[in-house]
Amino acid sequence: MLKNLIVLAGSACAASAGAQSSITVFGVVDAGVSHYETKSATYGVANSLNPSTVKQSQNVLSPSGLSSSRLGFRGTEDLGGGLAASFWLEAPLSNDTGGGVANFGRRSTLSLNGPFGEVRMGRDYTASFWNDAVFDPMTVNGVGTNLIAVVNSNIAASRALATGGLLNGGLSAGTDSYLRTSNSIGYFLPSNLGGFYGQVQYAFPENIKGLPATAAATTGQRGRYVGTRGGWASGAFDVALGYGESTVADTSTYKEVIKTINLGASYDFGVAKLFGELSRVKDDMQRLPGATNPRVNDRYNAAMFGVTVPVGVGLFRMSYANVKFDSGANMPVSPYAPNADASTSKIALSYVHNLSKRTALYASVARMRMRDAHNNPTVMGVTPLVLSLPAIFPQPSYITTGGFEPKSAMGYDFGIRHAF
Repeated sequence: MLKNLIVLAGSACAASAGAQSSITVFGVVDAGVSHYETKSATYGVANSLNPSTVKQSQNVLSPSGLSSSRLGFRGTEDLGGGLAASFWLEAPLSNDTGGGVANFGRRSTLSLNGPFGEVRMGRDYTASFWNDAVFDPMTVNGVGTNLIAVVNSNIAASRALATGGLLNGGLSAGTDSYLRTSNSIGYFLPSNLGGFYGQVQYAFPENIKGLPATAAATTGQRGRYVGTRGGWASGAFDVALGYGESTVADTSTYKEVIKTINLGASYDFGVAKLFGELSRVKDDMQRLPGATNPRVNDRYNAAMFGVTVPVGVGLFRMSYANVKFDSGANMPVSPYAPNADASTSKIALSYVHNLSKRTALYASVARMRMRDAHNNPTVMGVTPLVLSLPAIFPQPSYITTGGFEPKSAMGYDFGIRHAF
């Protein structure tokens, strides 16, 4: 299928050479050996009855330890008068299993560009995601991925699954309405504003109106995303503020909106480049008139800082991040559960050795620690390290209060990446 697509793209390029200003086939193939390891321990009554620990590990051939493996096609047509039309189709690749192009879930957009800026339509990155990526020394890939990004991805995935199934076509090539969103229309400022840049974005929920109120997955504003990002870059300095709202549930009695705000910055001193980000995510769960349960607001407050240091043809990378979960559920306090909150921290180190402009060797290692993760194991537990690692924690049948909770995790990547 991949060969046929490349041949088709080449034929289309030849057939439309007179109309296209440019067309490009591009991609990345990344392959590495990865190891993931987690440790869990008993808590609550389980710890008093039979204290014990559980260790899990997994070795894999991973496809995206440094950069996400992908295949893409992009092109531009000059329309005259400063106007241009462009397209971008980008598909994920699973080169570890030979998986071909199943969809263009990474990006699928059509744009109109001009002196006014750019109007972009289709499936695209969300405005509120960009700061998590741009200001991450690890470029949101591999075991060192920005903890803010992976926790946010876990929030979006767990809430979408809990409130009526996957959003906007599923979790293809990233969690929908956090990392990417479908059915979107966006506007980007032109690039000649003295370093200022920005965008606004809206994604249509595309639900059918008039269905019974119990059809939670297809009514209301579920699937709607609205976001914006603005910043300023000049020389070595870059700073940006992002905001987004994703509606994951909307019925006659219940509405849930995930609200994200983040501020990121970087400064390149030449001998080293510093990165930093502050983030707050609010899971706003509101019971509408007629419901008996109260409104709940869970909050995730996060901070990350990092640095990259060029050394010859290589690059050292380091980051540290902490995410604190503040529960809005007002859970009862007991000797075994003194609070309903949780926290996760992560430190990551990496070295990239560039063999050429397109090919690089890399090695990364990361370690996480969790506190009170039983209060929110799906988001604050093991899964922030790597989404593919099963979060399976045995719970003995005789335990009625307490069980196993994730305590720590580590992982490493060794691999090679080639871009074309």
